[in-house]
Amino acid sequence: MAVSEERTNYKSPLSTRYSSAEMRRTFSDEAKFGTWRRLWVALAKEERALGLAISPEQIAELEAHVTDIDFAAAEAHERRLRHDVMAHVHAYGDQAPKARAIIHLGATSCFVTDNTELIQMRDGLRILRRELASVIAKLRAFALEQRSLPTLGFTHYQPAQATTVGKRACLWIQDLAQTLEELEHAESSLRFRGIKGATGTQASFLELFDGDHAKVRELDRRITRAFGFERTFGVTGQTYPRLADFRVAQVLSQIAQAAHKFATDVRLLANRKELEEPFEDKQIGSSAMPWKRNPMRCERMCALARFVMSLLDNQAHTAANQWFERTLDDSANRRLAISEMFLATDAILQLYLNVAGGLVVYPGVIRRNLDEELPFLASEHLMMEAVKAGGDRQTIHEALRVHAREAARVVKVEGGRNPLRERVQADPVFAKVAHRLDQLLDPARYVGRAPEQVLEYLREEVDPLLERHRDLLGAEGRVEV
Repeated sequence: MAVSEERTNYKSPLSTRYSSAEMRRTFSDEAKFGTWRRLWVALAKEERALGLAISPEQIAELEAHVTDIDFAAAEAHERRLRHDVMAHVHAYGDQAPKARAIIHLGATSCFVTDNTELIQMRDGLRILRRELASVIAKLRAFALEQRSLPTLGFTHYQPAQATTVGKRACLWIQDLAQTLEELEHAESSLRFRGIKGATGTQASFLELFDGDHAKVRELDRRITRAFGFERTFGVTGQTYPRLADFRVAQVLSQIAQAAHKFATDVRLLANRKELEEPFEDKQIGSSAMPWKRNPMRCERMCALARFVMSLLDNQAHTAANQWFERTLDDSANRRLAISEMFLATDAILQLYLNVAGGLVVYPGVIRRNLDEELPFLASEHLMMEAVKAGGDRQTIHEALRVHAREAARVVKVEGGRNPLRERVQADPVFAKVAHRLDQLLDPARYVGRAPEQVLEYLREEVDPLLERHRDLLGAEGRVEV
């Protein structure tokens, strides 16, 4: 049986399994080379408007073939020319013969490649901004619902003071909220390359306009505005500064870091049977162990996050290794790194949307786990209450120390349940507070201001942020596999 060529070619899992259709379109060949053609049209139109001998017929012919790209012809030209931009110039010229002579007039390859990449990154950031804001909104609802549910807190992954499930969710939200602000800044400060020429001096355009500096500057401004950017880089070499890629990549890495922390917390809580990601009726957790409910979505989030974070270092090396006005060793690298970072970050947020919207809480298990540790956590409080009831502080302290040590032995050596409460109840030293143990060991006494902190944080910081992004809310995560 013959195997199709499609099955013998490598395909990125980001395209076939993980990333959203919208993000895939943003970095698709259709979008990329279609933007090249839109840039060439804009260049020709503005050059004509500023006085160059370009006819309306030539413009119209270019506009008529912006979307019907002959990819086979472009590939054939590239095999012959060994130059991707010139291959598409020739393919465009084949379809628009009247305009062939003025396509790419005065420009260097980076006019289309760099400007297109900046457009793609801007559009990609907009997609991520919508997803990120929507994740925050989902976690906000979760935090509000669970704001008062006491749970065992951890430091060093060892039992510590109690907190609430909602307060813990606010830690996840805060990471995302700060990241969203960083994303907004990166998106708003992204600049266009514009028309700069082969080494950034605009010499070719100055020649086309017979030394008229004002017209060259106006052409740059017009092209920049036509593609929705406020500013260009003041100076460039042949390429825009690759530090701009690093600044964007930092935001993507930050998203990955925040998502990894959340997903790791959920994985740890799933082990404790306190909290789980969504699990569908027909979903299989393990091929060998039918009872398993593995946190595969959070595990995938961590896997993709690790990939995104690793690429930040790559962007730093690319920025550092730009020689003088440009070196081409960035091209193949960035062709992989930028698109893969965006697609992987999008895939992370697709998963985050799905998990955040379907978190499953098990209050009974949470209470049982907290009750096992609460007598230890409440020891100082019990001592203070016993002293207030007339007891001797040093005698009470010693009694609690002995009881706590024996209770720990029962738990760790014998594998028994924590007997500290019962031992305190039976000890005459605590006779004056024994009847109040239910009250004194109420978990709500030990969460501090956590419920109030949730309300304050959501009202003062999260709600204004979401209000600013209200038109973007409502994104849903799709998990295909």
